[in-house]
Amino acid sequence: MAKARPTVLEVAGREVVITNPDKVYFPHAGHTKLDLAKYYAAVAEGALLGIAARPIVLKRYVDGAEGEAFFQKRAPAQHPDWIETVELRFPSGRTAQEVVVRDAAQLLWIVNLGCIDLNPHPVRVDDLEHPDELRVDLDPGPGIGWDDVRRVALIVRDVLDERGLYGWPKTSGSRGMHVNVRIQPRWSFDQVRRAALALAREVERRAPERATSKWWKEERHGVFLDYNQNAKDRTVASAWSVRPTRDARVSMPLAWEEVADCDPSAFTLVSAPARLAERGDASAGIDATAGSLAGLLELSAAQEAAGLGDAPWPPHYKRGDDEPPRVTPSRRKRDMGGPENGVSTKAGGGRRSRQPLITIAKAEHEADARAGLERWTARHPTAAARLEVDDVLVDSMRGRSSTWTRIRVNLRHVPQGERPAEEPPDPDYDPWDSARRASRAPKTRSSS
Repeated sequence: MAKARPTVLEVAGREVVITNPDKVYFPHAGHTKLDLAKYYAAVAEGALLGIAARPIVLKRYVDGAEGEAFFQKRAPAQHPDWIETVELRFPSGRTAQEVVVRDAAQLLWIVNLGCIDLNPHPVRVDDLEHPDELRVDLDPGPGIGWDDVRRVALIVRDVLDERGLYGWPKTSGSRGMHVNVRIQPRWSFDQVRRAALALAREVERRAPERATSKWWKEERHGVFLDYNQNAKDRTVASAWSVRPTRDARVSMPLAWEEVADCDPSAFTLVSAPARLAERGDASAGIDATAGSLAGLLELSAAQEAAGLGDAPWPPHYKRGDDEPPRVTPSRRKRDMGGPENGVSTKAGGGRRSRQPLITIAKAEHEADARAGLERWTARHPTAAARLEVDDVLVDSMRGRSSTWTRIRVNLRHVPQGERPAEEPPDPDYDPWDSARRASRAPKTRSSS
């Protein structure tokens, strides 16, 4: 079959070539690469509000939404002279030239590279060390419904308001919600993260049954407020981004009065352009609301005075001076000789999890993780037969430069006495292993 000829779209005074326009990017919904490009051309005004003048990580789905993505921080070596780049320095000490998007033509150029969603840094090119956005990521745990997400979002709004800040809510395009907060670019990444942690802890204090700031998954419940999304080099899908879901769902900006009864499935690649044309962008005023972090930093100081120190960082970040041990609480207790949190010991040395959620597989490629799930199912057919569709959680996780896959199983529908003992993941991929080995490798001096 002959390869489809490229399509040329005229936007922002330029002609942008879309290669392989008929390639299906969303098999379930039937949307092609050209459909995706035309979507972004239609919503460019809204999409650019979240990404303009910011370095952007290219999260590329060259095989479409159901393929495996990889993160490309460095701009392609071959790019048009009208594509802007800026040098970023990462926590590792490395640097990279990242793409900067300012207009619709540049936006469609990165879409043609296979970018489905848009992942900008929270800084502008004129000040790369001081974020102008604090990002609140509401991540519901297994079995947590949309109603709890909305309720926690409204508490976030109240805490921000009390501290002199205005939050701009949007659906995440998946199961959660984001609240973006414009701030004056006066504070460092560490200070912004510290403010986000204080916010998360205050929301947790007000709604302990629904919200959590706990980093370790074995301690979480309800909706997790991921404060580490504000660490340097972390990015979040921006407003109007299409997400790699079966229905091509969109991360939709909302007015606060919409949050209580909105349906995130209503916002898709098909419906979002009409909403923008009819109602405008709910976050259009965000740049006019840049506020001060002073209130949240005062809250952080009060929490620290009450005994709450730093919280864990992502695994590849330099350890903080007052960061707690970077090991799961259950392992920490076990190493100290105490009982594990959530794990009991059976006669004969077997271990049985009291928690319903267990990790089955961690793999570099999704196919390998699913093969591990099949092996687990074969070993535990009785428990597997009791699982419902949403009890099997397949997560695309972000590694150093690419995604990897984790599969977990919720045993909530398996009676306590029939739950299989937790086993080491099969396979048990560690995305940070190569970086650790490289850091431990002896330095060699080259001869002159």
